[in-house]
Amino acid sequence: MSHPRGPLAQLRRGHEELVLGLLRKHGPLSRGELGKLCQLSRTTLYDILAGLVAGGAVVTASPQDVPRGRGRPAETLTLNPEAGQAIGVDFARRAVHVAAVNLAHEIVGSASEPHDAALPWEHRVDLAERLVGSLNDGGLRLGALSAIGAGVVGPVGWPEPEDDPDADEPAHPVQSLLRERFGAPVLLDNNTRLAALGEAIWGAAAGDRDVLYLRLSHGVGGGLVVGGALHRGAYGLSGEFGHITVDPDGAPCDCGGTGCLETVASIRAVLDAYRAAGGRADDVPELVKAIRAGDGTALTLLEGVGGTIGGVLAAVCNAIGPSVIVIGGELAETGPALIEPVERALRARVMPVSRHRVSLRRATLGEAAGALGGIALVLHESPLLSRYPAGPDLAPDLLEDTKQRQP
Repeated sequence: MSHPRGPLAQLRRGHEELVLGLLRKHGPLSRGELGKLCQLSRTTLYDILAGLVAGGAVVTASPQDVPRGRGRPAETLTLNPEAGQAIGVDFARRAVHVAAVNLAHEIVGSASEPHDAALPWEHRVDLAERLVGSLNDGGLRLGALSAIGAGVVGPVGWPEPEDDPDADEPAHPVQSLLRERFGAPVLLDNNTRLAALGEAIWGAAAGDRDVLYLRLSHGVGGGLVVGGALHRGAYGLSGEFGHITVDPDGAPCDCGGTGCLETVASIRAVLDAYRAAGGRADDVPELVKAIRAGDGTALTLLEGVGGTIGGVLAAVCNAIGPSVIVIGGELAETGPALIEPVERALRARVMPVSRHRVSLRRATLGEAAGALGGIALVLHESPLLSRYPAGPDLAPDLLEDTKQRQP
């Protein structure tokens, strides 16, 4: 999707984005209410609205969407939920997950597909494009939202300390590739932190202001919501719980450390330990089958892994003080065999004053959590993002393009 570049066209686009943003935030509004909120002249506002109505982005609100009052109500306008969607993509280590919501913030659908860990970025984006096309019977359009939120593994967009602070940050390859395929700017962040955002808006922690999210997958990571805002950290490294040391004499970790939680509680670590103890399982579903069959080796292993996880969570709780802990990722599918030991260790090691004030919950959004978090970045309406940068995650050329569209 491209936009005119002339000064007047850029100004008009900025006015359109202002009006669309107000309707996203406030819901159905009359022309008079829009005028008070946007501070545009009556002539300019009516001209902008006429264009948005003609283009199908804005429609007249149905009677049930409008509060009842005395007399003949003023005509109200609302976003057309069929006019476009916001797209989120989670590029996990071994799978691509996509989700979409419409302009009314309703989840349109989600889809996922596994792939080999070494799959090149071009092919991962091909896969994402195909999955997006499968949603909503292939009728998805970006419409008036004009952006994609994407998550990738690892830190995002932060130069090394010795780098020139004035140098432009190189774009992540997925940003350029997605922009090329969808013709829209791309907001990018760590996929696990986006999963935390998704669970805090739509999932297990919806409505809670202090949340610790832990994802047990091929890697181990998480996210923090502190005081009702997603915490990103000074260098985009918040939530790296997987790299807390649990065994100084343990196995080397991919991060360069030794004995990190990830060396004990990642999918690979758990499956390797299970096979070393005599079990047979090539993936998490086979491990789940063994647990359901009462396999003592699997149950004993998860008792120990859960205890280690619970100890880490207790230490973080004592430092941060969350009211809710959410555990997600594929390993959470092992259910009570893992979650119950986690909870026992958590209760035993957290400070007594908070022992009965912390709620431990399973994640509810499944594989779509990170993609939904990416959508939240696009909408940027959640209070969870009140202290979160709205633009710096754009690749430099895309950020400049976005700035040029502002009034």
